[in-house]
Amino acid sequence: MFAAERRQLILEMVRANGAVSLRELARVVQTSEVTVRRDVRALEAEGLLDRRHGGAVLPGGFTRESGFPQKSHLATAEKTAIADLAAGLVEEGEAIVVGAGTTTQELARRLARIPGLTVVTNSLLVAQALAHANRVEVVMTGGTLRGSNYALVGSGAEQSLQGLRVSRAFLSGSGLTAERGLSTSNMLSASVDRALVQAAAEVVVLADHTKLGTDTMFQTVPTDVITRLVTDEPPAHDDRAGAELQALADQGVQIAVAGASGAPGGDQAPARRQERRDMPLPGPRRGQVPGAGPTLRTAAVLGDPTPGAERARVADLRRR
Repeated sequence: MFAAERRQLILEMVRANGAVSLRELARVVQTSEVTVRRDVRALEAEGLLDRRHGGAVLPGGFTRESGFPQKSHLATAEKTAIADLAAGLVEEGEAIVVGAGTTTQELARRLARIPGLTVVTNSLLVAQALAHANRVEVVMTGGTLRGSNYALVGSGAEQSLQGLRVSRAFLSGSGLTAERGLSTSNMLSASVDRALVQAAAEVVVLADHTKLGTDTMFQTVPTDVITRLVTDEPPAHDDRAGAELQALADQGVQIAVAGASGAPGGDQAPARRQERRDMPLPGPRRGQVPGAGPTLRTAAVLGDPTPGAERARVADLRRR
């Protein structure tokens, strides 16, 4: 494929999706990430798009929200790996809330295997993934259906969450920065996500590396409220994403880094063992007893085919 054709295809993908990772662009145009990076730089020089932390976005600073059909085809391997790792944080019999998003939908598919759960959600896709799970109770919020992401929003959704208390909230979003925390492009979605956060003792954010450093219009979870971030390994050349992770760690966010070896659907894909990397925590978070909290551990704990063993390793990370 000639450079002009390749760049036109890249531009069309970014215009259609709002934001696309270099990995995804390289896969679609069937070339290396190095070549795609050169193309993205050339298109940025013409003012046609902006580079962002391992990807490309529409020009203008704040990215617009993509619809579900576009999001479902982006960073699929990364989302699968993130969901695998996040599911290991959930124990039998817990009550949790799960927000809307394609990554949380992947998580829900894995939660179906954990008995005794109660899952509160405003996402039709999350509820559908759990609809036939044995011994998993699904509680849906009220609200008005937002068709672009199959989520219930509005005052009905927020009121149905009043008085609720669960152990953890699992949320995704459009962007994540150390300065503002998690954000999204839609005001109604942001408002419901804030209500979900109020119901949870801990907040776990699921975000692939392309969202690191991306800032969108409406803040949903301030950084000091985020307990843990589950993300994927940024590309080696993506220094800015690595710097954002360190900035989040410096503010006390626990970070778990999953491998991206899974295939879409993830359950049948062979897992790959990866090295564990420890990063220092500067000190306890607000309200945390010194010495009692878990250390920051960036860890890919995928690779053990035994779910119990995988969960035990994650539990061990949380105790350290």
